[in-house]
Amino acid sequence: MVVSIRDAVVLHGFRSVIDGLRTLGLDTVELHVQRDLTVTALADAGQRHDLRAAGGVKALEREASRLGVRICAFLLGNDFGKPDADEQVTWMTQTVRIAHQLGVPAVRVDAIVSGWEGMGQERVTHLFAEHIKRVLDATGDAAVDLGIENHGALGNRPEFLRAVLDAVGSPRLGLTLDTGNFYWFGHPLSRVYAIMQEFAPVVKHTHVKNIAYPPDLREQQRPIGYEYGRYVCPIPDGDIDHQRVVALLQAAGYDRTLCIEDESLGKFAPEERPTVLQRGAEHLKALLAG
Repeated sequence: MVVSIRDAVVLHGFRSVIDGLRTLGLDTVELHVQRDLTVTALADAGQRHDLRAAGGVKALEREASRLGVRICAFLLGNDFGKPDADEQVTWMTQTVRIAHQLGVPAVRVDAIVSGWEGMGQERVTHLFAEHIKRVLDATGDAAVDLGIENHGALGNRPEFLRAVLDAVGSPRLGLTLDTGNFYWFGHPLSRVYAIMQEFAPVVKHTHVKNIAYPPDLREQQRPIGYEYGRYVCPIPDGDIDHQRVVALLQAAGYDRTLCIEDESLGKFAPEERPTVLQRGAEHLKALLAG
């Protein structure tokens, strides 16, 4: 395992992706692929690579090689509850094919389904699973995994994740394990570790963040997102023991990256954010070294 970081997160503290990576002592990044199949350039945050054309894919490949940067995952913000779900399948399929071409091992899939509350679990599971199956079927020759993030009010429900994984039944489908989101959802801290241990064998990618609740709230079932803006904190300072998380992942055979997604940066002045990210990166590197 190595430490990586999301492009959007590193740009909260640095002028460019490569500036942040070099300052943090990292060489691995997750890139957000927009609906128009563009990604932020590594050396200039004001420029984008257009992956719809072979030239754009080659340009990203050359830039990453020149800068010594590895792309650990592509991030997609899909929502299969929208009317354009078919177009989203096409977008996801194209992204997986590009990932295969570039040697990117995983694509983060969102668990957002607009209107899911009125569907019932069976219907929403079927809807989500059928769209994912279409992507997997269309990219059967691609050595790329899909990782559903435990994100939002739907994706942090273990019963939903289990149902989708069972319905799809593909070794290429698993989780983008967000280490803070189960806790954000309201699960007691001990339950969070139990859930992570259950899903550790199917983790394809990660997002790492942390939350520091008062001691009397840690083992309570809390409302979804309870005072998140108040209690979200830098990765080393929260309740989630990432040494324990690393041990769970290692025991399950996970050997990819711990991807920094520190959502506490907005609580700090712009000039303080590089230090916050540096602390997080060094903390995770120390855990892996230990």
